[in-house]
Amino acid sequence: MVTVKNLKEAVRIGEEMVYMKLAACANVIPGIQSIYRWKGKVAKAQEALLILKSTKPRYRELEKAIKAMHAYEVPEVIALPVTEGLEAY
Repeated sequence: MVTVKNLKEAVRIGEEMVYMKLAACANVIPGIQSIYRWKGKVAKAQEALLILKSTKPRYRELEKAIKAMHAYEVPEVIALPVTEGLEAY
């Protein structure tokens, strides 16, 4: 899960991760409102959310590629475990 500054950046990173085979799928959710603490202050921003589906062995390379393409100094890159799901997917 990655927050990005806008829809254009989300699509660009998502397409590249799928093209590089670091992610099997990318979902882009535009127009999220983020509230966070940055450099000691509370900040708000309109962002987009990028959800990437990948595997644990690919995580480090995926993270490195996202950091290289991302506009933020410290991007949010979070991996969540899948505890259940449709096996065929």
